[in-house]
Amino acid sequence: MTTDVVSVMPGHSIRHATQIMLDHDVSGLPVVDGDGLLVGVLTEGDLMRRSEIGTDELRVSPDKDPSAAKERRYVQGHAWCVQDVMTAPVTSIGEEETLAATAAIFLAKKIKRVPVVRDRRVVGIVSRRDLLRAVTDAPPAEYIVGDNRILISVLARLREVDDLIGDLPEVTVHHGVIHLSGDVRSQAVRDTIRVIAEGVRGSSGVEDNMTIVPVTGPITD
Repeated sequence: MTTDVVSVMPGHSIRHATQIMLDHDVSGLPVVDGDGLLVGVLTEGDLMRRSEIGTDELRVSPDKDPSAAKERRYVQGHAWCVQDVMTAPVTSIGEEETLAATAAIFLAKKIKRVPVVRDRRVVGIVSRRDLLRAVTDAPPAEYIVGDNRILISVLARLREVDDLIGDLPEVTVHHGVIHLSGDVRSQAVRDTIRVIAEGVRGSSGVEDNMTIVPVTGPITD
């Protein structure tokens, strides 16, 4: 999170607040009262319907435009105090909140940032960009290497042709050598399994201990 947080108070002017947003290159500001307690947040979205830019008359569909909404839009478009334009109540999180839970809040609330509070006092801001940084700063996942990688490769290739070979043989890998054992039904199946194993990159050889056990059954005309 960002701990160097700039905030405004409810009585500050919209012009003052927007200038702070521009000066600090932020898209939202927490709003705190005289005791430093969080009471709201002012965002770029709150300032999109303003008389200064000619957007205060933007309309929504009539069925979603009750009288109270019209009045609220007028206030947002013409008021000069932060308290009349800010979003309140505001969603906030505690310092112990996980990244996963924070991301879920962003998605559910459709917001881009959330204040981090301690006893209702702002101690930081977490934004979507902070979550992106967490992704890039995370250590890379450990790659499967050595014998385990070879074993997974052999088994994956054999499963792709299980309609040809039937049951998979027993496969182990030790110091790069692929060991094949178990019963197979024909020399052709045995050769197929061996060729597949030999084609796995990184192995240092194949030891074939498979046994041919022909499939027996009733003789039919």
